[in-house]
Amino acid sequence: MQQLSAMDASFVYLETPHTPMHIGSVAIYDPSTAPGGFVRFKDILQFIGSRLSGARSFRQRLVRVPFDLDHPYWIEDPEFDIEFHVRHIALPKPGDWRQLCIQVARLHARAMDMTKPLWEFTVIEGLDNIEGLPPGCFALVSKVHHAAIDGMSGVEMSAALHDLDANMTPPGAVDSWRPDHMPHVADLLVRSYFNSLAQPMRVMETIGRSLPGMAKLTSEVRRGDVSLRNARPAQKTRLNGKVSGHRVWDAVPFKLADIRAIKDAVPDATVNDVILAVVGGALRKYLGSKGELPRETLTAMAPISVRGEAGKGAMGNQVSAMVVGLGTQIEDPIERLRFVHQEAVNSKALTGAVGAKNLADYSQLMPAALAGLAARLYTRIGAANAHSPAFNCVVTNVPGSRVPLYFAGARMVGMYGTGPIFDGMGLINTIYSYGATIAVSFTSDRDMMPDPAAYADALRETFEAMRAAAVKPSALPPVEANENRPAPKLRKLAIREGV
Repeated sequence: MQQLSAMDASFVYLETPHTPMHIGSVAIYDPSTAPGGFVRFKDILQFIGSRLSGARSFRQRLVRVPFDLDHPYWIEDPEFDIEFHVRHIALPKPGDWRQLCIQVARLHARAMDMTKPLWEFTVIEGLDNIEGLPPGCFALVSKVHHAAIDGMSGVEMSAALHDLDANMTPPGAVDSWRPDHMPHVADLLVRSYFNSLAQPMRVMETIGRSLPGMAKLTSEVRRGDVSLRNARPAQKTRLNGKVSGHRVWDAVPFKLADIRAIKDAVPDATVNDVILAVVGGALRKYLGSKGELPRETLTAMAPISVRGEAGKGAMGNQVSAMVVGLGTQIEDPIERLRFVHQEAVNSKALTGAVGAKNLADYSQLMPAALAGLAARLYTRIGAANAHSPAFNCVVTNVPGSRVPLYFAGARMVGMYGTGPIFDGMGLINTIYSYGATIAVSFTSDRDMMPDPAAYADALRETFEAMRAAAVKPSALPPVEANENRPAPKLRKLAIREGV
C-alpha cells in the first residue's frame, strides 16, 4: 500500500457530486495511418490493455481510512476490469465541433466511481463535420482523478499510451502486475495511530525549512525587490461563486510560432506570459460585454511543478502555485503583455524566496479528518458566495510533444485539455502544446458561462489584436514600472511552470 500525500488527499476531500476533481484531455486521431486504414473499438481495448504496465495509476484504487482519520491509500485493485474504464459512443449527425464540445462537457461533469481505479476513457466517433479534420477521425476523452496525477505525471501516463510511429511495437518489459488484498479496517486504524504520533515532527520540520525563506522574503519586500500586491483577495466576478453540476468546454488553437513572435514585443517575456495576457484580454472582452468588468486587474493561479528527476513517473501531485495579475484593466495589448510579464516575474520571485517545495509542503500541516470536514462544510454551506476569491481563474500549462504521436496506429492531429472547477473558482484554462500548435482549452460552469462560444471568440479576437500590435514599431515603448512602485528585478529562477 502507498499512502496519498496531504495534497493528493485534498482532491479526494474536495470531491462532491457538483465538483468532480478530475483532469483530462481531448485527443483527436486520424485512423488512416493505422494498419488497414481504420481502428476498431476492440483494437483500442487491446492496445490499452497492452500498455497498462506503463503507469501505476491504471490499476490502483483508493482505500479510505474509517472516518477519514488519516489520508487514504492506493492499492492494486483486485477487481480491475478494463472494459469498465474504456467506453464507446458516437456523435449524432452532422458531427460538428459544437456537438463535440457539448459531449466533452457532459462527460467531464460526471463524477467517477471512487471505488474503482480513478480513470475513464471515452472513444467518440462521428467527427464528420469538423473543419480542418480528415474524414473518419475519432476523439479519445480521458478523465483521471487529480488525486492520482498532476499535469506533469499525466504526461508520463500519456507517454505509456502513445508511440512515435504507427507500428504499435509492443512494450519490451514483461507485465509483472499482481493485485493486492483489501486491507482490514484494524490495519488502517493502527497505521493512522502511528502516523498521528509522527505528525508533530513533520510540522516542525516543515516550519524549520521555511524560516530561512520567510526571512529572505521579508528582506526582499523591504528592499522593494518583491511586491505582495497579489497576496490580497481578488475582485469577485460571475466566475467566483458556488458552482453547479453542469459544465461547458471549448478550445481555441494558435500557432506556436505566432505566440513566440508576440513575446518578442516585450523584452524577456515568455510564451507563458503571452498566454496569460491572451486570457486576460479575453476576460476583459467577455466580462466587459456584460458590463461586469472590475476596475482592478483580475488574477490567475498558475500551478508550478516541483517534480524533480527523482519524481518522474511517480503518482500524485508535486506542485506549488503562483498568483499572477492578468492585466484586465489594460486595453492596449502590448501594455497588457508588459504588465503580465512584470507580474509573473514578481510572483516567481515571491515563490522562489520562500521555496516552491516548501509552499507545497504546507498542505501536510492540516490533520486529515479536519481537512476532509472543512472541504465538505465549505461546499455544503456555499461559503464561496460569502467572500472574495483568492484568485479569479486558473491557467495551467501542460507541455506536450513536439513530434507526431500515434495511438493504436492512429496519428494524433489535435490535443486539448480539461480541468476541474470548484466553489469560488469557476474557470480553468488548460494550455496544451502539440507539434506546432498551442491550444487554450477552458472548462467552466454552465450557469456562470452560458455562452462559451463568446469566450472562445474573445480568446481569438484578443490573440489577433496582440499579433497585429506586436509587429508595429510603436509597440515597443521603454519598460517602465507599474504605478509608483519599483519594477521587480528580473531573475532567472529554476522553476518549471505547468501542471
